[in-house]
Amino acid sequence: MSTRILRAAVPAALSAMLWSGSALAQDTSSDVQLPQVSVTGTAEPSLTVPSAEGARREIEQTPGAVEVVPEAVWRDTAAATLKEVLDFTPGVWVQPKWGEDSRISIRGSGLSRNFHMRGINLFVDGVPINSADGGTDFQEIDPTAFRYTEVFKGANALRYGASTLGGAINFVSPTGYDADRFGLRTDIGAFGFRRLQASVGGHHGAFDGFLTGAWLKQDGFRDHSGGESVRGSGNLGWRINENIETRFYFNVADIQQYIPGSVTKASALSSPRTAAANNVAFNYQRNMESWRVANRTAIQLNTDTKIEFGGYAVHKDLIHPIFQFLDYGYRDFGGFARLVDERDLWGHRNRFVAGVTIAGGWVDNRQYENLAGGMKGNLLSQSTDRSLNQIVYVENSFDLSPGFALVTGIQYVDARRKRIDELPVPPDTSGEKTYRFLNPKVGLLWQAAPEWQVFANVSRSGEAPTFSELNFTNVVLADTKAQRATTFELGTRGRRPDFTWDFAVYRAHLRNEFQFFDLGGGNFQVTNADRTIHQGVEAGFGWAFWKGLFKGGEDSDRLWLNVAYTFSDFRFDDDPVWGDNELPGAPRHYLRAELLYKHPRGFYAGPTLEWVPEAYYVDNANTQGTASYALFGFRAGWDVNEHLAFFVDARNLLDKNYIASASVAAVATPASALYEPGTGRAIYAGMRARW
Repeated sequence: MSTRILRAAVPAALSAMLWSGSALAQDTSSDVQLPQVSVTGTAEPSLTVPSAEGARREIEQTPGAVEVVPEAVWRDTAAATLKEVLDFTPGVWVQPKWGEDSRISIRGSGLSRNFHMRGINLFVDGVPINSADGGTDFQEIDPTAFRYTEVFKGANALRYGASTLGGAINFVSPTGYDADRFGLRTDIGAFGFRRLQASVGGHHGAFDGFLTGAWLKQDGFRDHSGGESVRGSGNLGWRINENIETRFYFNVADIQQYIPGSVTKASALSSPRTAAANNVAFNYQRNMESWRVANRTAIQLNTDTKIEFGGYAVHKDLIHPIFQFLDYGYRDFGGFARLVDERDLWGHRNRFVAGVTIAGGWVDNRQYENLAGGMKGNLLSQSTDRSLNQIVYVENSFDLSPGFALVTGIQYVDARRKRIDELPVPPDTSGEKTYRFLNPKVGLLWQAAPEWQVFANVSRSGEAPTFSELNFTNVVLADTKAQRATTFELGTRGRRPDFTWDFAVYRAHLRNEFQFFDLGGGNFQVTNADRTIHQGVEAGFGWAFWKGLFKGGEDSDRLWLNVAYTFSDFRFDDDPVWGDNELPGAPRHYLRAELLYKHPRGFYAGPTLEWVPEAYYVDNANTQGTASYALFGFRAGWDVNEHLAFFVDARNLLDKNYIASASVAAVATPASALYEPGTGRAIYAGMRARW
């Protein structure tokens, strides 16, 4: 679909959604006609997509750090990036770089990658956002389009076939059973920020559906950082009978983003709005058009057994003038199947899960000269990059005693990478590599009380390199090894009416960790570290510590404190060059907090804090680093009634100059352009309406 067609079609669709209904928008109540009892014994209106509460019950059968993030966390913020969605999830670090682009890491995944994220598997409704080789452009994700988000850290993401250190994140859309009949959202704010989003949903008889579209444009805080995006998504479900449901999905996106680039530390802290000169002169951009189609079908064989299966296809074009003019065409495809069987064995509860995932694709890779002004010059390289991943896994949870389960699992991964050089001039960059992993895990899950759990596990993970980390004309890069990790984890989670918590400690021993060094001018060096250690503490809680300030009774007002703290200790382990130096790329301490006054009439207000109390290194030599910072903000809003709500989101009220993200180098100097400045003082306001 061309940019012109998509940009014309989506605004028209937004208007149509606002003023017209459909047969599906007949009934939006949650009391549906065909509630289905799942294998967990709980009624759900949809067989293919659990409710947020159903997803929480499912995910909490995992003996490790996992979380369901409801839309209420980010709904009343200027959510333009994944930071707003995940910032209160301990262990997850997201920092916007410019526009809608961000850097994301879980437990130090992709620690040295400051672009095209790696080390985490991202999904929308179970459909991969990652390309088949593992790289990701997650700007395609629209935070306003989802009902909740599932976060699986590390090997806890077994159910999605993820085998990476970081795990998986799945963004789940509403269905016609839980969507508003009509929804409208509009936001405005600093640096030319404006957004319009609309949706329609409902169900009728055996069919349900949801459709949403969003337009977002911003001029950007920094020079040469403006962008515009148009996205649309939806799903249509058909309840064939009481025990069979199939659901079709689609997603389209058209994203244009200018890139201001990395600068020196001095420039980042003294003139944060200034773009890198080369980025302006050569008009650096990252522009994408994509569409995705998918199907998921669920069959309830009996009260004990359920199977799910489906497939997807993805088409994406990337036009990316940077140090060279990149013109990539991505074609990805895949399929999956999963069986869940829950029944008593020898008088003990047992839950068995087995699944298979196949994901493949190719990239038509063309790189040209980038002439002044961002114009395409002579063809420099051309190849077809093919990837194929085959994953098989099984997991079993057996109650040794009521509420105390032994969970065991194993995963087999076969990942293949093949490059075919299409340019008939030397050197020939063709090559092929195969990586195979066997990833076992074992864990314990104790349901200490109905409202809280304790868990522990040991797991293995493995990551094959992306094509960014392979170069078949280079002896070193042609032999790039897979990254392997063994992770030990212990934690607890729970919820009470006035207190919720999520706590975990972990230690991961890595071999061959990928390091991606920025050499400047578009040049990079990739290497495998020898032995490294990632360990840390993830702590989050919400506490209504003062109730009945102005209104008492059961429906009292309250002061609610939200805190998410992440401690990260990432370092080399007796490396022959770097000794026990800290690994560069992420802060040791990261704290997010907010204190909100909440009134039962729908009003809320309070301060927010983002705090990085220590600078972190940007090089293996531990000679250069970022700077500590504390950002103060304020949030307020009013849910007028069930149909109308307003919010104000103020950030960095003291207009602090700070470094939001950084690339890394083996050895850096004060002149190294590795830093991305954070956004200055910004105030946003929004309105939501629903019927």
